Order: sequence, then C-alpha cells, then structure tokens
Amino acid sequence: MRNHTAINTFILLGLTDDPQLQILTFVFLFIAYLLSITGNMTIILLIFVDSHLKTAMYYFLQNFSFLEISYTSSCIPRYLYSLSTGDRTITYSACLSQLYFIYVFAITQFFLLTVMSYDRYVAICKPLHYVTIMNRRVCRRLVIGCWMVTLLLMLPLFILLLGLEFCNSNAIDHFGCDAHPLMKISCSDTWLLQQMVVICSVLIFILTLVCVVLSYVYIIRTILRFPSAQQRKKAFSTCSSHMIVLSISYGSCIFIYIKPSAKDDVATNKGIILLNTSICPMLNPFIYSLRNKQVKQAFTDLVTKLYSSQGTREILK
Repeated sequence: MRNHTAINTFILLGLTDDPQLQILTFVFLFIAYLLSITGNMTIILLIFVDSHLKTAMYYFLQNFSFLEISYTSSCIPRYLYSLSTGDRTITYSACLSQLYFIYVFAITQFFLLTVMSYDRYVAICKPLHYVTIMNRRVCRRLVIGCWMVTLLLMLPLFILLLGLEFCNSNAIDHFGCDAHPLMKISCSDTWLLQQMVVICSVLIFILTLVCVVLSYVYIIRTILRFPSAQQRKKAFSTCSSHMIVLSISYGSCIFIYIKPSAKDDVATNKGIILLNTSICPMLNPFIYSLRNKQVKQAFTDLVTKLYSSQGTREILK
C-alpha cells in the first residue's frame, strides 16, 4: 500500500516565474509585512498601556490585531524566503502545519468579527447595560469560544488531510499550502474531504454573515431613531471602522470562494489571496486608528511620554 510519505517534499510554484515581477513582489510584500506587524503591534501595545482603552471593544480589537499578525506571519515570511533564495521546496510536515495555522487564524477572525458586531449591537442598542453585559469575564469567554469552535471544526478536516496520499506530482500551484491545490495533486479519493471543506466553508460564512447582518440591522434601526443628527453621526462613526473591515474581509472571501472560477482564474485567485493575507492585515490598524479619536489620543500620549522620558534622560546625563 502507498502512503503519504511516498512524497515528503513539495514544490510551491508561486505567482510568477518572471524575475523582475518576483523582485517587485518581494519588495511589495516585505514593506506590507513590516507595516502590518508594526501597525498591529502598536494597536496591541496602546490598548495594553492606556487606561482609557480598557473597554470590551478594544479588548476584541487587541485580540483581532493578534490574529492579524498570526495570519499574515503564517504564510508571508515563507513566501518572502522563497522569493529571496529561489528555494521553492517545503516539507510535508511544514506544508500541513502552514495550512493548519492559516485556516485556524482565518476562521477565528470571522468568528471574532461576529463577536465584535455583537459588541457594537450592545453598545448602540443597550448602552445603559453595556458595561454589565460586556464585562471582562464575558469578553474572555467569547474570545475563547471563537478559538474553541474553530479548533473543533478544523479537527475532522485536518484528520482527513493527514490521510491524503501523494505519489505522482509534488508541484503545488500556489505560493503557500492550501487545501484545494493539495487535493488536486493527491492520488487519494478526495470526494469526502472536498465535500467537508465546502460544507464547513459555507456554514462558517453564512452563519457569521447572518449574525453580522442581524446585528447591524438592529444597530441601524436604533440609530435612525435617534432624535439628533449629531447623535446619529457619532453612533455611525463608532461602527464605521468595523463595517469597513467587515466589507474587506467578506468581500474578498466572496470573490475567491463564492464566485465560480475557471482554470484561467487560478492566477487571479492566487493574487487576491496574496492581497488578503498581506494588505488586509496592513490596512486594519490604519482603519481603526485613523477613524478612532481615542486610539489617536492614546498614540499621541504614548509618544509624548516616550519623548518626555528621553528628554529627562538627556538632562540627567
């Protein structure tokens, strides 16, 4: 009997074989990755040190920033290494590990975005009970719940992935390990795995999207009842950053997985996935910081403190 150790090394074909495009891709991804790590780490640090950012909304934002760092770090550094060295090989265990972490972080993001929608619903529709409902214990349980549900959903899929046999081709038509390219080159029967991937993807997408839409239907209905235009504007501004992130996340997901794609669209889908794993994590800190006065004020206060402490040390010297 054949087993999956018949082939223990894969070759990632990447996006392009053009050397000039590879250089441009490397520079673009390297800058985007640095900005993503810097921006999200700044958000995490600000929420950790600033006493004004201790509400449920910022607790979820801090966890979301951690997920963004983890998500982009699970695939972009490996592709940067491949572009810089020309080494496109990846071991079987490394490939499955990368695939597992990419899926875990991506799915957890969708559940956390849903929780953040519920947080905005409570803040707008039940403001007097917000602190009571969204207390620290509840927030912790919601975040842990996001992780637990994701891990439980991934367990049967990952067990089936571990059972795949590879005996003919080892070339993966992608810049990273993904379930669909792996199933294409497998010599095992992948029907059950394909059905489970589709069912889980649709269920997660539909379930989270319905919860998000319902939350915002109630939010918008409540905001429209506010007597003052200034109150309505302020209420919409508290949700605007989250709505932009939701649009980007669900929009890219719809484009990649929902629309029918022919073989000619494979390169386009790879490009969109690359942007989703590099640009979205980079944009989110700017979206939340530029549209949020409290975050901007916290950043200003931190810079002022650092500058003052530096000046004090200079005087003492």
